[in-house]
Amino acid sequence: MHFYKFSFGALRIDGTTYEQDVVIDCGEIRKRKKSPSKRFRDEFGHTPLSIEEKIPWKCRRLVIGTGAYGRLPIMKEVKREAERRHVELVIVPTSEAIRLMEKESAANAILHVTC
Repeated sequence: MHFYKFSFGALRIDGTTYEQDVVIDCGEIRKRKKSPSKRFRDEFGHTPLSIEEKIPWKCRRLVIGTGAYGRLPIMKEVKREAERRHVELVIVPTSEAIRLMEKESAANAILHVTC
């Protein structure tokens, strides 16, 4: 998997540009479906990553890119579930998450492309 470019609102992976959040699950890329988390938006001021979403748990390490400015909220239930499943959770701004993913293809990821 090759990451070519990340800028606010867009991420280019393997020649395809994504203009919304993506999930990398065992090498497969899909768009993040954040609608289950939208009900928490008022509480956080932004749609957070919640346990209600389809999170790619089948891994030892889950990298979460929190956006260009690191503002994607991660709900504490996600952190608890990662601990319960013995999944190392790495929460960093998306540019750093991309660097980590380039080095370790075995990890899964959720990459936020804005804020």
